[in-house]
Amino acid sequence: MDTRLKKEVNKRLIIVFVIVYGVTLLFCTGVEPGVAFLIAACVAGLVIWGLNEYLTIKVDEYEQILRVIRSLTADDFEKEIRDNAGAFERMKEELVALRGQVKKAIETEVKSERMKTELITNVSHDLKTPLTAITTYVELLKKEDITEEERKKYIETLEKKSQRMKVLIEDLFDLSKAHSNDMTLDISSVDVVNLMKQVVVEHNEKYENMDLQLVWNIPEDKVEVPLDNQKTYRIFENLFLNIEKYAMKNSRVYIDVCVDEKVEIIIRNMSAEPLNIPGEQLVERFVRGDQARNTEGSGLGLAIAKSFVEVQGGQFEVTVDGDLFKTSIYFSK
Repeated sequence: MDTRLKKEVNKRLIIVFVIVYGVTLLFCTGVEPGVAFLIAACVAGLVIWGLNEYLTIKVDEYEQILRVIRSLTADDFEKEIRDNAGAFERMKEELVALRGQVKKAIETEVKSERMKTELITNVSHDLKTPLTAITTYVELLKKEDITEEERKKYIETLEKKSQRMKVLIEDLFDLSKAHSNDMTLDISSVDVVNLMKQVVVEHNEKYENMDLQLVWNIPEDKVEVPLDNQKTYRIFENLFLNIEKYAMKNSRVYIDVCVDEKVEIIIRNMSAEPLNIPGEQLVERFVRGDQARNTEGSGLGLAIAKSFVEVQGGQFEVTVDGDLFKTSIYFSK
């Protein structure tokens, strides 16, 4: 028991003892003094004993609450509090629940800070690479002894590198708007199947070069959902571009659309490279299927797709099973 609390309890017990002793003596008026004092002492002693037992139990229950509070202030979130807190049990349960929320909030904040650090590092890396190339080729263009063919080649490289920088900056801007809830949606009835087919048309040539076969399992009727057409197009564009970058050549891509209580869109493909990253990490910012970062792209494609799905009230999941890469989208009808 806490020393200060123990002193306070003892002090109150002494006061109670004196009061009970005095009251008992008053009721023993007319009784022989020695007997009266003995009766008063016995009654007061029994009362104090019972009260002390009761207070001991309550103090133990109270200290259960203190232990939970101390675990909060000491950031000791793993310590289990199993003993029953009696009359304070409901309070203990609420505090334990609060402890869990605080732990989750701290973990989220730590993860957020880590991601901010990684964001700065990756942005610096991904901007520095094309910027260095641009600087180099500008210097080469300044030379007077280069041929016309070399000049065209340098200009093509400059265009390519500047386009890469533009894509990265636009992706960062879009992701920032989605996370800050500063995105305006133009909701209309969108046929998601037709929209996916529009996106696929743009990638058909590269899919054919990769010998990728798209297997469609879709309803015969239109699948219309209240969505922002432009944002939804960007979702599918990022997913099919991801297939173009990372899918195994000479394989199949399965596209399933199911309509029940919700509209479920599932896209599955085999990865060309081993996937040693959990699905939930692949949708984080700047995470790529190739950890060496050799592919073109910002590493923001899946993160943007997820944000654009969620900002429209949908759900977005990525699962990895061996080399099988699967994205699942759920929209309310």
